[in-house]
Amino acid sequence: MEEYLVSEKIISRSSYGLGKHGIVNAAVQHWNLGTEALYEATVRLGLGTITKGGALACQTGKYTGRSPNDKFILEEANTKDSIWWGKVNKPINQDRFDRLHAMTSVYLQNRDLYVQDLYAGADPAYRLKVRVISESPWHALFARNMFIVPEPEALADFVPDATILHAPFMNALPERDGTNSECFILADLNRKLVLIGGSQYAGEIKKSVFSLMNYILPEKGVLPMHCSANIGVKGDVAVFFGLSGTGKTTLSADGSRTLIGDDEHGWSDNGVFNFEGGCYAKVINLSQQAEPEIFATTQRFGTILENVVFDPLTRECDLFDGSLAENTRASYPIDFIPNIEVSGMGGQPQNIVMLTADAFGVLPPISQLTPEQAMYHFLSGYTARVAGTERGVTEPQATFSTCFGAPFMPRHPTVYAKMLGEKMAKTGARCWLVNTGWSGGQYGVGKRMSIQYTRAMLSAAIEGKLASVAKVQDPNFGLLVPENCPDVPNDVLQPKTTWTDGGAYDSTAQNLRGLFQNNFKQFETDVSDDIKKAGIYAA
Repeated sequence: MEEYLVSEKIISRSSYGLGKHGIVNAAVQHWNLGTEALYEATVRLGLGTITKGGALACQTGKYTGRSPNDKFILEEANTKDSIWWGKVNKPINQDRFDRLHAMTSVYLQNRDLYVQDLYAGADPAYRLKVRVISESPWHALFARNMFIVPEPEALADFVPDATILHAPFMNALPERDGTNSECFILADLNRKLVLIGGSQYAGEIKKSVFSLMNYILPEKGVLPMHCSANIGVKGDVAVFFGLSGTGKTTLSADGSRTLIGDDEHGWSDNGVFNFEGGCYAKVINLSQQAEPEIFATTQRFGTILENVVFDPLTRECDLFDGSLAENTRASYPIDFIPNIEVSGMGGQPQNIVMLTADAFGVLPPISQLTPEQAMYHFLSGYTARVAGTERGVTEPQATFSTCFGAPFMPRHPTVYAKMLGEKMAKTGARCWLVNTGWSGGQYGVGKRMSIQYTRAMLSAAIEGKLASVAKVQDPNFGLLVPENCPDVPNDVLQPKTTWTDGGAYDSTAQNLRGLFQNNFKQFETDVSDDIKKAGIYAA
């Protein structure tokens, strides 16, 4: 096989070699290759195709999204008592972990390996040095896109804090290895070691690092957050929490504000900082008209397109074709989009926005939360799925993902919620619950909240225009709803007035209250009475 010849004067190879990771006799070691070389390797190996405009299209095979049932955390003495064990954080014992670790190390022998030494965390005080060792060049490029590339002079003596052994073409045997399938994502939080095998979905790399940061940072007084963040012209910082479909990416990408990052951040005594150096945007049905900045990245050299269909002759991509996957993605460096904060850092947040897409159509479109309510809704992490989004979903279904990122939170959710409350108290940050879902009735009857109105409400909240506006308490959910808002009709602010059938509204609201109550039972023994009093209960 032809070998890449890379000058050591250009690409620094760390003196902390692969032998430190138990990998010996690697065929060829490709250290910290740039975009062009990784493109070349991907195409040569038949793992990707260059599309019109220059983006690299790759397919992930069977696994087109995260595989939560295949994720395990090593149960060992140093971390055992710090982890929230359950459906999300499932344990694996030392023997099975060690066996799969040894198997992965052996598997990587005599193979061409692509090594990337990177940073997770824009703030030097809290960043994690991450080494990704992969058999796949395009996954190495993904890591390079998603994290922060060190200056060349830092690479020669790079000693990683965390290591990811990435073997996407290696399959486990469940009956032998104790896994649920051929796929495995295993984390040793004490050693900061992650093993990924059997899945080509690149997002597993990104989320594994996020999970490590979520475990490590609270002990340093830093709140890790699954959120976007931006900065206004006056330097004011806002963070946006929200699950898929709530509009987090769209609403935080405000042209009048500068984007810090779109997905993962830390909140320290220094302020907010991005964990990443890139974006991983969902691009199914993406249009140039609706999202021109993100659309432009899909036709640019350096972007990776996951499971995006393209014409084999013209190489033109069809972003509306979901035949390979509905979860089509684009991975690109953050500086591919305009109006970004290059440092990846901002000051203390003045506003916290929690986005929900209430398909039941009963939550107010905007409301201000007390600190106790903020912690309650942070723990709840509510949104709703609608018919047509998933197989078998025929009517609105409530979805609760604690801390707006349950799959990536190794510690008990109350650890993160308590930190949120403490930081709000220390900084005086205001918190807003914004419903981007339905108005005038539930899904199928009412209409999706006008994005024009949502943008107007958000702007008014973030600019401080709602701070002094009189608020009325919603009788069903206890939320403080502004009586008026610039550029928004008053009747839009009160959800019941938008329904033609007031009785139907009351019964639907009552149902949602019960869902909130049932979900929160899992946290009641671990939170203060003040947070319990701020909760939502069935009448």
